[in-house]
Amino acid sequence: MRIIPFIVTVVVTIGLIVTLSKPIGSIPPLGSFLSPQTGFWQNAEPVDAHPNLDLNFPQLKDKVQVYFDDRMVPHVFAQNDEDLYFVQGYLHAKYRLWQMEFQTRAAAGRIAEVVGPGPNNNYLNYDRNMRRLGMPFGAHRTLDSMEADATTKSVLDAYTSGVNAYIDNLSENELPLEYRLLNYVPEHWNNFKTALFLKQMSFNLTGGDNDFELTNVRNVLSREDFETLFPAFQDSLDPIIPKGEAFAPPAFRPQMPITSDSVYFKWNTFASIDVSAVDKPNKDNGSNNWAVSGAKTKSGRPILCNDPHLDLTLPSLWFEIQLHTPQHNVYGVSFPGAPMVVIGFNDSCSWGVTNAGRDVKDYYNIKFKDETKQQYLFNGNWVNTELHIDTIKIKGALPFYDTVAYTLFGPVQYDNSFSGNRTTPNNNFAVKWKAHEGANELKTFYLLNRMKNIGDYHEALKFFHCPGQNFVFADKSGDIAIWQQGEFPAKWRRQGDFIMPGVDSSYLWQGNIEQQENPHIENPVRGFVSSANQTPADSTYPYYLGCEYPIYRGIAINRYLRQLNNITIDDMKKMQTDNYNVFAETALPLLMSNVDESTLSIEEKKYLDILRGWNLRADAVEKAPAIFQLWFDNLEAEVWNDDLEVASKPVKMPQEATLVHCLTMSNFKFADNIKTNQVESIQDVVTAAFKKTVPVVSLADQKANLNWGKYKDAGIRHLLRREPLSRFHLMTGGGENMINATNQFHGPSWRMIVELTDKTEAWGIYPGGQSGNPGSKYYDNFIDKWTEGKYDKLWVMDAGEAKDKRVLFTMNFN
Repeated sequence: MRIIPFIVTVVVTIGLIVTLSKPIGSIPPLGSFLSPQTGFWQNAEPVDAHPNLDLNFPQLKDKVQVYFDDRMVPHVFAQNDEDLYFVQGYLHAKYRLWQMEFQTRAAAGRIAEVVGPGPNNNYLNYDRNMRRLGMPFGAHRTLDSMEADATTKSVLDAYTSGVNAYIDNLSENELPLEYRLLNYVPEHWNNFKTALFLKQMSFNLTGGDNDFELTNVRNVLSREDFETLFPAFQDSLDPIIPKGEAFAPPAFRPQMPITSDSVYFKWNTFASIDVSAVDKPNKDNGSNNWAVSGAKTKSGRPILCNDPHLDLTLPSLWFEIQLHTPQHNVYGVSFPGAPMVVIGFNDSCSWGVTNAGRDVKDYYNIKFKDETKQQYLFNGNWVNTELHIDTIKIKGALPFYDTVAYTLFGPVQYDNSFSGNRTTPNNNFAVKWKAHEGANELKTFYLLNRMKNIGDYHEALKFFHCPGQNFVFADKSGDIAIWQQGEFPAKWRRQGDFIMPGVDSSYLWQGNIEQQENPHIENPVRGFVSSANQTPADSTYPYYLGCEYPIYRGIAINRYLRQLNNITIDDMKKMQTDNYNVFAETALPLLMSNVDESTLSIEEKKYLDILRGWNLRADAVEKAPAIFQLWFDNLEAEVWNDDLEVASKPVKMPQEATLVHCLTMSNFKFADNIKTNQVESIQDVVTAAFKKTVPVVSLADQKANLNWGKYKDAGIRHLLRREPLSRFHLMTGGGENMINATNQFHGPSWRMIVELTDKTEAWGIYPGGQSGNPGSKYYDNFIDKWTEGKYDKLWVMDAGEAKDKRVLFTMNFN
């Protein structure tokens, strides 16, 4: 009878082996995942174990020493560029491999390969959207441009070689946790993946187009009303280039098509364009930067500050690093996935960037001859399309084949087979985007890393085309400057605000603004330059700039910089983390003067009194910021929803600043709710909005969640949105309209302050950590300090400091 237990044991054992070797739904194979030798346990790093490493690679021309300091920042000392970028690629891969590869998969439209189609095919639709947008299309063109330049190609080749050197020596027990969770392994890196990553940044920083939204709004408003609610130029009070600066006559004047009134400006037509993008970047992607001259600083030397505002993720977008050769020495933050330093400083100069926010992506309605999409109408003729069949691999399912038509306008992103979650009968929308054009933006950073003066800064910017950025500059000779740089189409008024006809050449871009005509200024009399994504210039600038820019952060920054003198690093730290709300300073008096207090209950008056005593600071402990923000949000709904309800979706609401301006009008017709019999006044809607606010804030107050830090409930999410790998419930102040632009999952991704004294003094912090491994103490060790508004002093290491106590360990590359 012993044979029966033996057979049962064998069967159970075989069953366990089979079961543990296969994934179960979203659960990875538990055998390999739980294995003590190769499973997730291997991702737990000893807290204080930092052995020195000696590595040998035949690709290297010479020795390279890497010294890791006590913040896990690598200081790379190489003898030549090729070795330098080989080692940078190796380090990026060692500490951020999964992040690098996942982000480039996202850009390429290859997420479904590793996560499956997703609920309601969300991941598949994401992939289709990225491909139809032309992300790989633009990346191929960019790669061609980069590799046509011998220097850039050499840098890319070295970087790619370094990444692959790490991958080729990666053992199973060193595999990053996310690969184990998703049950796949990394691919080899190539130069195309770096180009894809650069397109991902272009998407994030030029993806906030509103062509569909504004077209739908235009279709239900008169011209007069539209111009009131969406002015073609909004006086920002404080543009990047100070008011009064003279601009030369334009080198090129675009001509509005003769059919524009009848074909393009079709006011109040009730036409329907019903399309919803699968994925759009955060509308608040932006940044602050400024530089003050030595005339305004205590040291007599310039100070430069930058804090780019992006989605906050783990692993962090940034990787801090020092890159040193006998020819140059640069420190700052880099993108895992691309060589060089993106924001930082060298021995002579410093630079930073903010988003220009210019519209360089337009949509055209294409008329196909028939459903095959093989030909489309253009200038009276049927022109052949290029039909691309994309094969989208899907984990756990058969591949999906997507046919995309390419026109001379660009790829058809939306048609009857794909339009987000809606249908677009008889509409086919091609996207024309500056990111589709070949350019060598990487050359800009190569030159910025090595620049010695303002002339080198000028030369570096010439290569930067997309996304448009405001490059701020300061050097040790005392120069400061800012230049809005990108290749911007020269547009006639309102061109590209709405979807354009795609049946002839009359609505195509007619030319580009010359680089020298981009808004820029050097060494202004006021002693500082700054940008916060506001309008770049006043109404005398000779080209159309688009119709929407944020204004309040720029006002706050310039106000401080005008007032401050004898400026120190501490002044800049305080300013960069400032929570004063200029928007509330403008809007709250109008709300308070229009609320009908005679109709308020005791509880409602209690919360109104909190606002009455508010210091206008959105600090984490304050209750008033939550009450104010919810009140204004409710007011926007009261004012706009009834009028825009009839429009197809999506729609764009007017800016907050527009509503604030409208509250000063004596006969603001949109205050009236067209769905009721009576005629509502401004006082009526302001009071109604407040009454809707109080139950929400009262409930939050009862739960002790009304303090702004708890109400906002900031967090930093892992790229996979897995809660155990994220950090939530951070007590932070600030918000959208404040210098400290920290929202729930979005905000200053790298705070940097650089004083260009003889020995550079620099401070910085980002909300994450150097390691991408959740099992490392360096995964999120900067977050608490960042949350508190504190900084780390940045150590620019000299070659002779190898025995400094700040050096934790070394890597020697031979």
